[in-house]
Amino acid sequence: MAGTATTEVAARTLRDVPIGQTATVRRLAGEGALKRHLMDMGITKGVQVHVRKVAPLGDPLEVTVRGYELSLRKSEAGSVLVE
Repeated sequence: MAGTATTEVAARTLRDVPIGQTATVRRLAGEGALKRHLMDMGITKGVQVHVRKVAPLGDPLEVTVRGYELSLRKSEAGSVLVE
């Protein structure tokens, strides 16, 4: 039963993670400056990201990464593939 949802989880991004949940970064889908920007903020492969809250209109998301709070646009969060 544990291996049945692997295809469903494969395309999940940080913007799909519900409020209050924690996810582990699999990889960054962005390129160039966007990918570097995310890495500079501490979002790298294997790090855990906790979704704290989402703004009333859905953008931005507030997450906790490596012990600090960070706000991300939905477009940025969509470039972070998680498991």
